[in-house]
Amino acid sequence: MKVMALNSSPRGAGQSKTGIMLNSLIDGMRQAGAEVEVVSLGEKTLRPCAGCFSCWTKTPGTCIHKDDMTRELFPQWLESDLVVYASPLYHYTVNSVMKGFIERTLPVLEPFFIPKGDRTVHPLRHQAPKVVLLSVAGFPEESVFDQLSSWANFIFGGNSVHENALVAEIYRPMAEALTIPYFQEEAAGILDATRRRPAGRL
Repeated sequence: MKVMALNSSPRGAGQSKTGIMLNSLIDGMRQAGAEVEVVSLGEKTLRPCAGCFSCWTKTPGTCIHKDDMTRELFPQWLESDLVVYASPLYHYTVNSVMKGFIERTLPVLEPFFIPKGDRTVHPLRHQAPKVVLLSVAGFPEESVFDQLSSWANFIFGGNSVHENALVAEIYRPMAEALTIPYFQEEAAGILDATRRRPAGRL
């Protein structure tokens, strides 16, 4: 299995709780035999979607922007069996860097409309990868992820064109405790669970 692990955290190694959780997940995936490529989106040049729809009309399947997304990341995304979207929780959803990446996957869709259950969707131009969503937050309540989970299930769930692409959601509230010495025993248990069982609200 080819896995593309996207980290949109602006924090560096050791400071990023998103990165700490993601590293444990990646360890487990590699131990299970997956080929995992880690991408720090903050180190890449991604221009925002211009909303020009050139990728649907003038250059079908290819974005008009000539940046890291078009040259490198989008082809890698298409070739992946599974993509991990790892983002800190910003305003109860993914941060702008991750949202920008997801918006730039628009070329995977055709410009036409088709019915899907009680919704209208665009058909896929290519097979899209399966999705794991990982997020961390400083709030102690698990409910802070409800809006993110609802959005993810709407975009990648069973009633979307992606055909049940969302295979796991991994959410960690009170994530700052992961690096506080007093909580190290609990943190070790959380990271071990992420490594062994990448699903649910850990």
